[in-house]
Amino acid sequence: MAKELKELTPRSEDYSQWYLDLVIKAELAENSAVRGCMVIKPYGYAIWEKMQRQLDDMFKETGHVNAYFPLFIPKSFLSREADHVEGFAKECAVVTHYRLKNASDGSGVVVDPEAKLEEELIIRPTSETIIWNTYKNWIQSYRDLPLLINQWANVVRWEMRTRLFLRTAEFLWQEGHTAHATQKEAIEETERMINVYAEFVEKYMALPVIKGKKSASERFAGAVDTYTIEALMQDGKALQSGTSHFLGQNFAKAFDVMFTDKDGGRDYVWATSWGVSTRLIGALIMAHSDDNGLVLPPKLAPYQVVIVPIYKNAEQLAQIDEKVSGIVSRLKALGISVKYDNSDNKKPGWKFAEYELKGVPVRLAMGGRDMENNTIEVARRDTLTKETVSCNNIEEYIKNLLDEIQENIYKKALDYRASATREINSYEEFKEEIEKGGFLLCHWDGTPETEELIKNETKATIRCIPLEGDKTPGKCMVTGKPSEQRVIFARAY
Repeated sequence: MAKELKELTPRSEDYSQWYLDLVIKAELAENSAVRGCMVIKPYGYAIWEKMQRQLDDMFKETGHVNAYFPLFIPKSFLSREADHVEGFAKECAVVTHYRLKNASDGSGVVVDPEAKLEEELIIRPTSETIIWNTYKNWIQSYRDLPLLINQWANVVRWEMRTRLFLRTAEFLWQEGHTAHATQKEAIEETERMINVYAEFVEKYMALPVIKGKKSASERFAGAVDTYTIEALMQDGKALQSGTSHFLGQNFAKAFDVMFTDKDGGRDYVWATSWGVSTRLIGALIMAHSDDNGLVLPPKLAPYQVVIVPIYKNAEQLAQIDEKVSGIVSRLKALGISVKYDNSDNKKPGWKFAEYELKGVPVRLAMGGRDMENNTIEVARRDTLTKETVSCNNIEEYIKNLLDEIQENIYKKALDYRASATREINSYEEFKEEIEKGGFLLCHWDGTPETEELIKNETKATIRCIPLEGDKTPGKCMVTGKPSEQRVIFARAY
């Protein structure tokens, strides 16, 4: 049965099926009765809660506060900013009526035609419009700025091709929306938040990212500039893992949000928005996991340590229980999340397989001989290695081991990215290399025409124009025209 529990499609055989198998069998999420939507199960939601808690602390450290805005947005609001409505129009879910009634033939309920809304409501695909309509009432003078607001919410974008966590019709996220007195302050905020995201993803998700700006065609609808962090998955595809947008004065002008400056003059405020979503759970799965199941970095694992007793009878179990209770207490005192699984409905082998599948970073096992010898078996999920160690100071040993596992998972992902990143100088070479996946560093002439040509012919997009690294100018690999610096191309989720 333990083998059946863990049976996953190998990554090398079918990466997409491996991912889906893992999400389902590790009990992270499942498809719901509503097409394109998912049910996030307790174990998956526990990971999101850890992400949410850490990000929320980081937002508050940078001066942001949380608020909540309506789920419904009047249709007319989306017409105020032309680029914004064009970017989201095809993904909007629309509410047209507000009441149901029983069908006259007794077949069930039908929409009451008399209950048509005067103005249709859009279920929020993103909240810029409803928030900027609200900010108009909150901002009068420079004393009201900066306004630094975040909200944790769900959004709906009507996706036709869905994949659990990566792309669903409804998903959870946070969206920050800030208002500033100057362009300089707003750009500083945009950069600050992309750095917060990068720190979170690297430090907590153990996933290296590249920070950069999006090309004009890849920007958020209505933004002047979009900053992004791009991560590389094990199949060689890129995943956009967080974005921060400098919105200029576009939304302030669309919703007439003005303020009186220190000199008594009137001006439109400057805006930003930024967000990450439950897509990060998809990134976590795809970047680190293997054919045995999830591999979770300790800082985001629902349980960092699980302890499994191996016993012959109730008397021996009672003795192990007593021994383990002290270990559990000492681990918890160090802030380590631990689960002691002494349930009698599954055998130790099943439990080992289950916790390996679920990516618990450290598994401890104690049997009768261990108890006599004051030892315990320690198994690492990242390397699948085991050793027997003394119970003396076991809590300090585990604390250091968790740090080592976190670093090792990051290093493994960093080494993989390094091996899959290449400089490419000709378009012919590009067309060959893109089939192998990875990040391709190439010169591009900066035109949307060349970008579109490459996308149509190879399905590769410009993931970002890197903010750091080599800025040496060169010649576009397609047209031979001047290029300011290399950009990163990849196929992406």
